[in-house]
Amino acid sequence: MFVLTIDQVGSRGGTDGVPALLEALSDSELAMVRDFERTAGDEIQGVTAEPTSVRKVALHLLRDGGWHVGIGVGEAELGATARAGTGPAYVHARTAVDRAKSLNRFSPSIAVSGDDSEAAEAAESVLRATGFLLGQRTEAQWEAIDLQRLGFSASDIAKVLGISVEAVSQRRGYGGQVIEESLWPTIDFLLGRI
Repeated sequence: MFVLTIDQVGSRGGTDGVPALLEALSDSELAMVRDFERTAGDEIQGVTAEPTSVRKVALHLLRDGGWHVGIGVGEAELGATARAGTGPAYVHARTAVDRAKSLNRFSPSIAVSGDDSEAAEAAESVLRATGFLLGQRTEAQWEAIDLQRLGFSASDIAKVLGISVEAVSQRRGYGGQVIEESLWPTIDFLLGRI
């Protein structure tokens, strides 16, 4: 089981981002065993059994950059809600989010903890590297990538953005879209190994 504990970065001096994040994570494509909910203050928690859902949530949060992400993997005794559960996965999630908070400000704030520490370290490394890649993208690169992921063709994207098809290709290429997407199966595999 995967428990995701997510804490807002610098929330004491800013706006509460939890309501908007809960709305964003209510996507029906995520196979959640227990939906995300606020646990305390600016922290939320959710539970899933699917590595793909973990990856989707993690990459969404890494793109945003305003969150400390802890992923705990292990056995879990589920309660009626995400925060009502207990077990090693919950302990690992707390350990992971606390470690994510301690990372320096130039590193993606994500950590993974589980019974298989080698697999957890490998998954964390690939997630952090992917998060670094996402953090380097410009808004123009994100525009082209987001439209392509919505099913737009290169020529449709060019029309929407008012640029050439070649410029669309450059934005996606320099944005590392192919590299990022080639890492998705590796992330899923490593998370599934923990």
